[in-house]
Amino acid sequence: MILLNPKQEAFNHLDEKSREIMKKTINHFESRGKKKLKEDYNERVWYEDLLEFLKEKKIFSTLLTPSKYSIDNPDARWDTFRNCDFNEILGFYNLSYWYTWQVSILGLGPIWMSKNEEIKNKTAEFLDNGDIFAFGLSEKTHGADLYSSDMSITPLGDGKYVADGGKYYIGNANQAAFVSTFAKNSETDEYVFFVAEPGHENYDLVQNVVNWESYVAEYALNGYPVTDREILSSGEEAWDSALNTINVGKFNIGWASIGICTHALYEGFNHAANRNLYGKYVTDFPHIKQMFVDAYARLVAMKLFSQRASDYFRSASQDDRRYLLYNPMVKMKVPTQGEVVIDLIWNVIAAKGFEKDTYFHMAAIDIRALPKLEGTVHVNMALIIKFMSNYFFNPGEFESVSKQDSSNCDEFLFNQGPTKGLGKIQFHDYNIAYNSIDTPNVNIFKEQIGALKELLIHATPDKDQAKNMDFLLFLGEMFTLVAYGQLIIEKQNMEDFGTDLLEQIFDFMIRDFSKYSLNLYSKADTTAKQMEYCLKIVKKPVTDKDSFNQFWDNHVYKLKDLYEMNA
Repeated sequence: MILLNPKQEAFNHLDEKSREIMKKTINHFESRGKKKLKEDYNERVWYEDLLEFLKEKKIFSTLLTPSKYSIDNPDARWDTFRNCDFNEILGFYNLSYWYTWQVSILGLGPIWMSKNEEIKNKTAEFLDNGDIFAFGLSEKTHGADLYSSDMSITPLGDGKYVADGGKYYIGNANQAAFVSTFAKNSETDEYVFFVAEPGHENYDLVQNVVNWESYVAEYALNGYPVTDREILSSGEEAWDSALNTINVGKFNIGWASIGICTHALYEGFNHAANRNLYGKYVTDFPHIKQMFVDAYARLVAMKLFSQRASDYFRSASQDDRRYLLYNPMVKMKVPTQGEVVIDLIWNVIAAKGFEKDTYFHMAAIDIRALPKLEGTVHVNMALIIKFMSNYFFNPGEFESVSKQDSSNCDEFLFNQGPTKGLGKIQFHDYNIAYNSIDTPNVNIFKEQIGALKELLIHATPDKDQAKNMDFLLFLGEMFTLVAYGQLIIEKQNMEDFGTDLLEQIFDFMIRDFSKYSLNLYSKADTTAKQMEYCLKIVKKPVTDKDSFNQFWDNHVYKLKDLYEMNA
């Protein structure tokens, strides 16, 4: 089964210690039960019991310490393959639990990427003690605009400095062992990363800016003393570590969305399949079947794409930076699909989704946050579009990337190098994947790709259109679909999850491609020639009632009563 079922998953794809971590984490949540989960969520209770559990089992220490900094723990490593499972589990139960993990990862990024060995070793000690971390990047008036950072660090001489300024929307900054803080040197205007400690008297914890279980802080440093021993990086290295840390953090966001949607789908399907209206079960109505088939296919596609994207992330190098396209997609495409999945389920369960004792009540709120973390959809789309020309018209030669499931420490994550030169990154020919499949809906999708390329060649956006993000957004959405489908096909060729599922995935992708094309057609500045090509892109998927019903029986209806969280 592709979707996570916490009560049946054996995690046989992981080593013994990693399996133990996943199973103990699931047992922790299931033992607490749904009633306690919802009480704490509704009353916004800080999750001290979770942090104690993580500390006792040394989970963050095992999962987030690079091997060479391990303290007597042979299983400690930063292993993206197993971290994906942990991401998914935390999202499955509660986004706030995932959030403390996510912002710890962000806080650790500038540390593990630095050359400050003393701070690295101290960080390993903190992790071994069960501590959490924070990433002091964004500011109240500038958001994540790093160019405009107002946090300053002023040299005093003899390797001493003083830091002043505020940071805003910083998770874990109430209890983090270290807050990796981004600033500018007030004399040289160079970027600087240094670590601050919330317990210091010159660290002012102003407020929690959200009404949630997690603590998302506004904090201020007022004459905060810093020495060379707390400096992580400066100049270009500080800039690069900020962006490269976000590259790592982006990848987690899609997995949180997958976890949320999976739990919501189980709960929603159980409600509908056991509810009788007008003499029929809700799941007998044709429109309900269509919504659940769509939700299931979209959710499975989210997971398959993210799994394959993990292979490219783990195998990356200075000569192979394809992950810089796929990671923003795991951050942007997967969570926005998650919103669609939640809406489909909500349209079935209706008012049930507002009830305070349902998991769905949490999911409907929290799923909205994920596309808005680590850069908005528009910010990530602006990045993705930079790769479009080389992706379609200038492919490179690469060896095939196999499934990256080895128990290795992903050292490259902390040595990604300079963040410039994105326009030079090449990708392998997407036709290799698409030409390996000959099924009706995949073939229709190939026609849509061909029409999109004709638009780009014969009706290329002009200079004004190329500067208009409102125009480029829908063009970028179509490009994103091509890369999305490519990696899903690669996953099919590796693991053969079935052409019936592949066809159902491409059914919704054809419809989405058509929708984005019509949106582009309708823009005020679209030219007549562009409109002509937009209409060529609009296609209808192959529909087969018997195949649809068979898919419903073999895949979707089997979700009935498959999982329910302990009371």
